[in-house]
Amino acid sequence: MLELIQLIEKLAPETLEVLKGRYRILRMISVSSPIGRRLLADKLGMTERVLRTEVDILRKQHLVQSTKSGMILTPAGEKIIPELEQIFGHILGMKDKETTLARYLGIEQCIIVSGDTDETPVLLDHLGDSVVNLLDQVLPEGRNVIAVMGGTTMAAVAERMSEQLRENRELLFVPARGGVGERVAIQSNSISAVMAQKTGGKHRVLYAPEYVRSQTYSLLLEEPEIKETMNLLKQANCVLLGIGDAMHMAQRRGLSAQLIKELRDKGAVAEAFGEFVDKDGNIIYKIPRIGLKSDSLKDVPNVIAVAAGKHKARAIEAYLRQAPSHLRLVTDEGAANEILKGISL
Repeated sequence: MLELIQLIEKLAPETLEVLKGRYRILRMISVSSPIGRRLLADKLGMTERVLRTEVDILRKQHLVQSTKSGMILTPAGEKIIPELEQIFGHILGMKDKETTLARYLGIEQCIIVSGDTDETPVLLDHLGDSVVNLLDQVLPEGRNVIAVMGGTTMAAVAERMSEQLRENRELLFVPARGGVGERVAIQSNSISAVMAQKTGGKHRVLYAPEYVRSQTYSLLLEEPEIKETMNLLKQANCVLLGIGDAMHMAQRRGLSAQLIKELRDKGAVAEAFGEFVDKDGNIIYKIPRIGLKSDSLKDVPNVIAVAAGKHKARAIEAYLRQAPSHLRLVTDEGAANEILKGISL
């Protein structure tokens, strides 16, 4: 792909500029829709006359449609965005940044989505599309057991799943943790169910709270349904996980004020798998929990972390200091730029 782009740059640079311009139009409509032509022209720094000509072409290609509220992308337009981002990532230097970030974090791969989800939450859709595309690349044909964590970001990923992922594959989505005291829609059980429904796959339920007292932990693990789900987690060949800000996750998990203070005093920065880590990746507190354990990741061939937004930068960097080296990260420019601040690209 890179060679093709370089060839176009040499032989027909004007073609590349046209493609880049139409990509900018599609992407701006995607993150701002519905949007009127005048506002879109202002955002892109184009005249309305030039924009009208370009939009008419995109409309004839069934990529854009007009509504009473403004312009929106068609399903075909939405589908083409991640493909265009992959192409123009080379042109805009994104691939170099992805390589630098992966090397700096000591992991196998980084995929960076343009923009900052903190400023433009709708970019979570693009993040989800990138995760689905990555899964399509790395999951083998045949049976796949996919362990899924919870959270807002993972719920957004679930909504972008499609039956295309199931082509030549048998997909089983399994919650990687029990229930947390939070909205049902962002719990691991619910997200696994949505992923199965969107792809036409199957899912299992983990009928247990995530946090349990030590004296009941061993008893719950002997329950047949819980035991069966835990055995499936041991067979997982893919794990989808989120990375949380330590203080936010401590409050979400309903930890006591005293324990939250202790975590703050010890410099807790990130949380995943019920483990709170400091800026150097040292685990400073573990919640007794039912679900997949972080030390299992080293044996899982495909581990994909999804976390984005400038506010997540410190948490991402801290957690990945102790993550397995074959992990892949899907993030955005907001987080990536903050992590790489001061590093020569």
